[in-house]
Amino acid sequence: MKQSNNIDPLIVALDVDSRAEADALVSALGDSAGFYKVGMELYAVCGMDYVRSLVDRGKKVFLDMKYYDIGETVRRAVAVAAKSGATFLTVHAVGQVMRAAVEGRGDSELKLLAVTVLTSLDQKDLEEMGHTGTISELVARRVLQAQAAGIDGLVASPLEAAAIRGLAGPEMILVTPGVRSAGAAKGDQKRVATPAEALCDGADYLVIGRQVTRAADPAAAMAQIRAEIA
Repeated sequence: MKQSNNIDPLIVALDVDSRAEADALVSALGDSAGFYKVGMELYAVCGMDYVRSLVDRGKKVFLDMKYYDIGETVRRAVAVAAKSGATFLTVHAVGQVMRAAVEGRGDSELKLLAVTVLTSLDQKDLEEMGHTGTISELVARRVLQAQAAGIDGLVASPLEAAAIRGLAGPEMILVTPGVRSAGAAKGDQKRVATPAEALCDGADYLVIGRQVTRAADPAAAMAQIRAEIA
């Protein structure tokens, strides 16, 4: 377990389709959440302005755009994102994409995270995509490629957290989506674990979605998760 006591490991996923709904969640959570994920859905509605608005409110932002395009496009997009104040930005763990992202980030403080294999994919999905190896083999290959490219961290299923930590060492940031408390609905995630399991296996940050964002009392749901990992 690499987790430092000085790090708040919980990132709340603002997977909503309006600024009003996002603001309502941020307001309901208050001081119980300080780190938010802005993904493609909310970004499509509010754009970078919402990222800046969260930063202006003293929140950290995980900008989950999963960039995957030709190198020049990625380089320029990352250069723009680096000016937003976001803490993390995701790109796909493809060599050309990662190298372009590192170049685009320049000397900014933005941390780049490479997405290894989406937590919604299983072995059958990989076979449909033409991969002949196992998920574990593909993840391991992409971890090493990310390190070689100068990427700061990785996004991966909590089920791969221990193996990745062993490969990547203690310095790489490891963010795990697909985290659910025991008994919570899995939704469209296929490779999941509990928050405590993910942290014990080496994750630094946990992305929490529906369990908090669709709760009748989001702050109480956050408190429950914090009690589980205390």
